[in-house]
Amino acid sequence: MKPLDVDEVANERSAAIEIGGEKYKLILTTKATKEIAKRYGGLENLGTKLMESKDFELALDEVVWLVTLLANQSILIHNIRNKDDKKDLLQEDEVELLTTPFELAEYKNAIMVSMMKGTKRHIESEQAKNVEVG
Repeated sequence: MKPLDVDEVANERSAAIEIGGEKYKLILTTKATKEIAKRYGGLENLGTKLMESKDFELALDEVVWLVTLLANQSILIHNIRNKDDKKDLLQEDEVELLTTPFELAEYKNAIMVSMMKGTKRHIESEQAKNVEVG
């Protein structure tokens, strides 16, 4: 079994978006999952909250919060690996100023993709050994 390439794994479990002309990867990490659980009570409640929000302003606030949280995961990972080249974390007000409501609607799909990728399970099965019992 070959060693995991960390960047390759991050790409496999992320969805890319652009904010203010800069690309960001939305990544569902354990840290982000804990924050989502604090706010919504678990990942299973998140989809319901996003899709059923009748208050437009509240819906925008939730998408901005999620985009900021998930985009910051890739920045935090970068900062861990590049101690001499740290990037500033995104702030919610920056996301609000650098996006349009139309873009936020598109980001909702990227959020769901990153969630699905972050929660998918890879199951490897071992070859069954034929053993004669006798």
